[in-house]
Amino acid sequence: MTGRIHLDRAARAIRAGGIVAYPTEAVFGLGCLPDDRDAVLRLLAIKRRPWQKGFVLIAASFEDLAPLVELPTDPMRSAILATWPGPVTWALPARRAAPRWLKGRRDTLAVRVTAHAVARALCARVGGPLVSTSANVSRRPPHTRLLLLRRELGALVDYVLPGPLGKASRPTAIRDGRTGRTLRAG
Repeated sequence: MTGRIHLDRAARAIRAGGIVAYPTEAVFGLGCLPDDRDAVLRLLAIKRRPWQKGFVLIAASFEDLAPLVELPTDPMRSAILATWPGPVTWALPARRAAPRWLKGRRDTLAVRVTAHAVARALCARVGGPLVSTSANVSRRPPHTRLLLLRRELGALVDYVLPGPLGKASRPTAIRDGRTGRTLRAG
């Protein structure tokens, strides 16, 4: 597991408006505070990604996501909560408080309560959700090796949090929280 010193440094960098690379379920991710518009815009520039696509947010608990998204009624509510913490991302209806730079052109926001120990600990240290996007420039493969990540993106981010990736072979599935339909296979 990643040491406390690394987690503290990463959390400090994020709270100061920075961008951090960190391990997730399958690949390294890039993250920042979701309500920090400047950090999100910088993240978009690093990835060379249009804002219209929106982002995934991860959190240590659903309570951290509740101000930004609405859970549907049962039976979908129970189906969603049964997958968390875990490697399933759900596109849920965004609340008015959800910034446009997070949801892009959608009326939903993709969210996940992660079970990945390092990512979960980082969210807990920061005290809330994080933007979570794969650590890569758009149209390039996401990084799965720390050394290659440091070479390509290390100078562009404020901290690289070492740690093991999860056992997933692909980024998490994304499912529609209203219908259960798979939007991206995991």
